[in-house]
Amino acid sequence: MSRTARVLLLSAAVAATLSASLAACQRKEDKAQAPAAPAPAAAPAMSNTPVGYDSKTPYAAVKLTLPQAIKTTPALHAALYADTVRDLKQFEEGAQADLSEAGGGPNPYEKTIAFAPGAETGKLVSLARTDFEFTGGAHPNTSFDAVIWDKTTNKRLGFADLFRPGADLSVLDKALCAAANAAKQARSPGSEAATLDGKMWTCPKAVSTPFVLTPGTTPGKAGGVTFLMGPYQIGPYSDGPYWIALPQSALRALLNPAYADQFDGAPVKAGDVTPKNG
Repeated sequence: MSRTARVLLLSAAVAATLSASLAACQRKEDKAQAPAAPAPAAAPAMSNTPVGYDSKTPYAAVKLTLPQAIKTTPALHAALYADTVRDLKQFEEGAQADLSEAGGGPNPYEKTIAFAPGAETGKLVSLARTDFEFTGGAHPNTSFDAVIWDKTTNKRLGFADLFRPGADLSVLDKALCAAANAAKQARSPGSEAATLDGKMWTCPKAVSTPFVLTPGTTPGKAGGVTFLMGPYQIGPYSDGPYWIALPQSALRALLNPAYADQFDGAPVKAGDVTPKNG
């Protein structure tokens, strides 16, 4: 082989080696620059607390029902379960004391507590609580309460947290009274209207009426609030309870700025939204 041929062959080998090295380096660089695959979204923490409680004695029958969805809010779930089971056990003890003192009774007392979900937003969870209680008499008693829970702080909120301090609530009281009377007339046409200062039927003030968030037309936002009124509040027992939904547009100016962004759109349904079995 001539000297020229050997030089050409050596040059080709060096070029091939250099090319391979550059290609390898490029592959390493590309691999280093390639974006990492996104980590799978973490599943929400789930509570191990039961969603129900049921107990029967010769003196009382008690029951608690919580929605399955509450398991994704463990702190709220645990707190509600502990508080309500304690209430039910105290009711059982009271029933035993009453009926034992009276020498027994024809029927045991009865109490049920059921929670139903209201709207949920990015920051807030709401639940309506219905208490059904029968201790004898002409009919059982039904009452309502509500829970508004801040998921970011794991704290229960009150009226004063959700609404702006110093806000003129008379506007809200009037809107609630008007909507309640519209529902009352639909159920009992010609019945006496309730008023804010009525002698026969008095509209309850918003600040003293439990409420939940109302499902709305904007995903992840509340369309308003639903006030829960028990029987006898604005009409006879035969009328039943009234759940009255007001649109967020009627109360937006009254909201605490810290929670105003949790409201938008309109309620899926406004006015009388009382559950059919309420």
